[in-house]
Amino acid sequence: MQLAMKHPWVLLVMLLAVAAEFLWRRRRGGYDLGGASASFGVALGQAVIRPVTGVALIAIFRAVFDLAPLKLAADDWRTWAAGFVALEFAYYWFHRASHRVRWLWATHAVHHSACELVLPSAIRLGWTEFFSLGWMFFAAVILVGFPPLVVVTLLGLNLIYQVPLHTEAIGRLGALEWVLNTPSHHRAHHSRDKAFLDCNFGGVLIVFDRLFGTFRAEPEGGGLTYGLVHGMDSRNPVRIALHEWSRMFTDMRAARGIKARLRIALGAP
Repeated sequence: MQLAMKHPWVLLVMLLAVAAEFLWRRRRGGYDLGGASASFGVALGQAVIRPVTGVALIAIFRAVFDLAPLKLAADDWRTWAAGFVALEFAYYWFHRASHRVRWLWATHAVHHSACELVLPSAIRLGWTEFFSLGWMFFAAVILVGFPPLVVVTLLGLNLIYQVPLHTEAIGRLGALEWVLNTPSHHRAHHSRDKAFLDCNFGGVLIVFDRLFGTFRAEPEGGGLTYGLVHGMDSRNPVRIALHEWSRMFTDMRAARGIKARLRIALGAP
């Protein structure tokens, strides 16, 4: 969203793609305009919050880089090539942890709350990323020696790549399915069907899912259902952004003792 605001042509391309998908879905039977509007509402909230937390993260990342025993050069193409692989590896584990640790899931659940997989759902992202501490996975890449500029740029490109994955308008892509994360793989990732929970965590690549046993292929003919297992379907951006935190803290208050509360926060959703 921040990129689109800085570069109007990016916003124009996004809106044209959303319009084309809208027309395609309307011919096939329907489009949830309320859900798409809610996604834009969540994105606007994040556009307000992200610059504030972004300043803090830049300061943290610079401090982490100062501590790195090895500092790779940002003007060396090999740093960018190795950084791409390192970032993809970190993103895989960040994304996997965001599904398996409830404290992280409280932020990530926002992205999975859309009950229809359309392009606007790509920008339905949580407001509490800084608070949930998922950024520590990428700070670890910086501590290894990759400059913050390299990590932040590659992470931004990773997220931009994933925008067109959030659609049913693009079918399978042949041999690319073996290496890249594709719309087909990402549809399986967003499914709330039991057989597809917690799969396909890759950003640009799908190879780590294949390597670590979390890959699931989309079933022939589709038929997947999307959204959260507990069925939260709100059009209110604030409720969408904070509902899982509310659920988690309610469970933590009901638990007895610090250990029980920590098990809830750090356990599986």
